Amino acid sequence: MTGAARNIALYPWFKFFQNLMFWQATWFLFFQSELSAAHALLIYVFYDIATTVFEVPSGYMSDRVGRKFTLILSCLAGLLSTVMQGFGSELWVFALAQVALGAHIAFASGTDSALLYESLAKEGREDEVEAQELRAWRFNFVALAISAVLGGAMALWDLRLPYFANIIAFGVLLLVVFRFSEPKRSDAAKRQGFRLDGLRAAFASPVLLWLLVLSALMYGFSHLPFVFGQPFIFAALEQIGLAGNAPLISGAVTAAMMVVSILTSWLAPGIRARLGLSGILLFAFGLQVALVAGLALTGSVLAIGLLLLRMVPNSLSRPFIMARIQPLLVDEVRATYLSIQSLAGRIVFAASLFLASGSASNVGAMAHSEIRDILGVYGIIGVVSLLALYVFARRRDI
Repeated sequence: MTGAARNIALYPWFKFFQNLMFWQATWFLFFQSELSAAHALLIYVFYDIATTVFEVPSGYMSDRVGRKFTLILSCLAGLLSTVMQGFGSELWVFALAQVALGAHIAFASGTDSALLYESLAKEGREDEVEAQELRAWRFNFVALAISAVLGGAMALWDLRLPYFANIIAFGVLLLVVFRFSEPKRSDAAKRQGFRLDGLRAAFASPVLLWLLVLSALMYGFSHLPFVFGQPFIFAALEQIGLAGNAPLISGAVTAAMMVVSILTSWLAPGIRARLGLSGILLFAFGLQVALVAGLALTGSVLAIGLLLLRMVPNSLSRPFIMARIQPLLVDEVRATYLSIQSLAGRIVFAASLFLASGSASNVGAMAHSEIRDILGVYGIIGVVSLLALYVFARRRDI
């Protein structure tokens, strides 16, 4: 097996172990119990700021130094983050841990997809990029489902246990990355190095511009249920006296959410063929906006079912966005551009979340009235954005 073929075979397993996030369904509950609801939101802002700071430099490093080296740094940063969160107790420790977690995400962002596409190109299999991205996305969701329910169960004993489990997961992830081979570049590409003209051309493309704006918006709306889902579940269960079971139920809901998304991914190619690329992407964004609006309108326990749809829009969009973008980029700026795309979403979301934290309680858990007001504003912004994207898509051949 060639190095490129091995990369293609290992890539789904990289996504699997990277997304064994045992803390995903209980992190807000953990920080809320250790600190406060307002601090829990600010902790997430530290993560987004760190990812923002490292995003573009990590993409540039990937394009200049190499994909494998950048992914190794990503794994080491993730490992450091889980160790600090598992053993930390002070706000500054948790904040630094979020900085390390942000570095982990930033160093992997764009680099992983670039490694996959360049490995496919080396094997003459570029036309498989959509199928391979969808396959990796399913591994991603399976890992999230498994780790969510197991992490929720662990948190019943101790909210720190999920972080200890993640230390093991990152250790295995590091072993997978060491098995990757650096995609070989042509001599001409090595001589040219970083191509600023290639980056300028990418931002001049109406298709890439539309996808950039859409991706930034979808990043934020995808993470809203992630941030507010746990306090929403806690507030809803508190109404019926089951708040003590919030970690387990949150984990179960997250696991079910991923199962629904896996099933959706099998239907995604057919939906894309029927609606077209811009159609399926706008439909996916519309689902995100509807979910946020639904959580804002009701605090009923039954509304927890809405959270099952959280990752469905990602199944209907992310693989197709990446597959559409990759052929339009040159290797010398591929990871840098993808990092800039991620950066745009993180800046917008971090700024909005910082403003939202000012409306949250400084003491104790977040009430549904606070969640309702914050998500209501996001819902209005989402509707306006969806209409603007639709008008632009009608005028351009996305």
